[in-house]
Formats: sequence, structure tokens, C-alpha cells
Amino acid sequence: MTIYRQLCGKLGLRRLCCAGALGAGLAFAGADMDRLLAVAVQRYGASGTAAVSAWRDLLAQAGAQPEAIRLKRVNDFFNRRIHFSEDEAIWGKPDHWATPLETLGRGQGDCEDFAIAKYVTLKLLGVPAEKLRLTYVKARIGGPQSSVVQAHMVLSYYPEPEAEPLVLDNLVTELRPASRRPDLTTVFSFNAEGLWVSGATARPASGTLRLSKWQSVLARMREEGIE
Repeated sequence: MTIYRQLCGKLGLRRLCCAGALGAGLAFAGADMDRLLAVAVQRYGASGTAAVSAWRDLLAQAGAQPEAIRLKRVNDFFNRRIHFSEDEAIWGKPDHWATPLETLGRGQGDCEDFAIAKYVTLKLLGVPAEKLRLTYVKARIGGPQSSVVQAHMVLSYYPEPEAEPLVLDNLVTELRPASRRPDLTTVFSFNAEGLWVSGATARPASGTLRLSKWQSVLARMREEGIE
């Protein structure tokens, strides 16, 4: 099975083509932190509550800072606080896309969980959706010359529509432009505006696309207090 097909399977993608709008619900108006804290107490006890409180403090402190500082603070926050682990070990299932609350509550996550948590947090801090893309890549583990390749997700930040993106990653924790990450090969990316397929014209897809795992994350976030 190709890396591309493996990625589609992980996404729960029912149809992937150049026709696909991601639908409504990707723009977050804000977060009900009281509700999030109450859910954290119920599910995760003291450790979960402490993690969500730290996240609340980050949101309160970073909102007025320049965008470049917000990026670094959010990237560092999750890379330092969350321990990488596979979904099977965390959730007892082969693939689970976690909400930021779930990731913080468990204190663990895989690459999708890091990327989703950073994406949601930056949007809550006022970074426009069109500047952010959740990006699936083929990652060469051990460097660009390595023969070990695995599916991976990062968050890409575009300061301008045609600019080179910065990569927010849990493997290489320093913020770097994409040209300084030759170990990563983009497969496709998505955000509130649509979907981009590597090798195609860099424009949002149109038509119908169903990302079931992403829609599930959005629904659970709404239940937890993030709109």
C-alpha cells in the first residue's frame, strides 16, 4: 500500500479529489474555559485541570503579542508539555484524532494531536485560518537521506498566501521554513478554506470532501466548549 493510500486510510477519507470543500464549523469563535475546566476535572482530575489551566494562561498572555511570538509560544507549549506516544498506547485503538482537551488531559499525543492542538490554539489567538494548514507529509526519519519513511502531520504557517511556510513540528521543535526541512515531502494539506493536493495547482479544492476524523474532532470540541 502506498504512503498516499495509508494517509487516506488514517484520515477516514471517503473521497479525495480536486473537488472538496471542507464545510462549515472550522472557524472557532472562542472557547468556554469554565466549561473546559469542568470537563477536565471530571475526566482527568488534578493533572488534567492543571494542563488546561496552563493552556488558559497561554491564551490570556499570548493574544496581544506579535504573531511571530504567538507561533513560537504555542509551538513550544505543546512540544514541551505533551509526551509523544502512539494512539494504541494512549487510546487502545490504531488511530484517534484527539481534541486539544483530550491531548492536554492525557498529556500524550501523536503527530496529528500536536498539529491539531497548535492549529486550534493559534486560531483562538486570532491567527486567520487562511494562514494555517494541517499538512500531511512523508517524513524521512533520520534525515533527508534516510530510507526510513513514515506518514506524519505538521502545522504549516503562511505569513502571506504565496510565501514559503514555516513548519510547526513535534519532531524538529525549532520553527523552520519548509526549505530547511528537506526531510519532509508534502502529500496534501487542509484548513478552513479547503484542501491542497501536492503537485496540483495551489488553490482550494471545490465540491464535496468528507474528512470523517476531522469532523469528529470538531464535534467533540463543540461538546467540550470550543466553538
